[in-house]
Amino acid sequence: MPDYRQLRDMVSQRVTFEYDTGVRLVGYLAAVEPAEGPVYYAVLSNAELQDQTFRVVARFAELPFVPNNLVSMRVLEGASQ
Repeated sequence: MPDYRQLRDMVSQRVTFEYDTGVRLVGYLAAVEPAEGPVYYAVLSNAELQDQTFRVVARFAELPFVPNNLVSMRVLEGASQ
């Protein structure tokens, strides 16, 4: 798992997280968890989801998210296996 501990130094700062699709999350980094070791999730306050042209697609008072790289996804229920 990548080590995102440097995020702790960004708490209380306005930050941008950019993704390979051009979408970005912008907001104030309110918290990272757990308090020590690798970061499992972070919380943005006053968050905006912006598209590739910086247009605001959605706003959130508080948005928990995982700042790590996604390695897989699958349906757990309702899919024939």
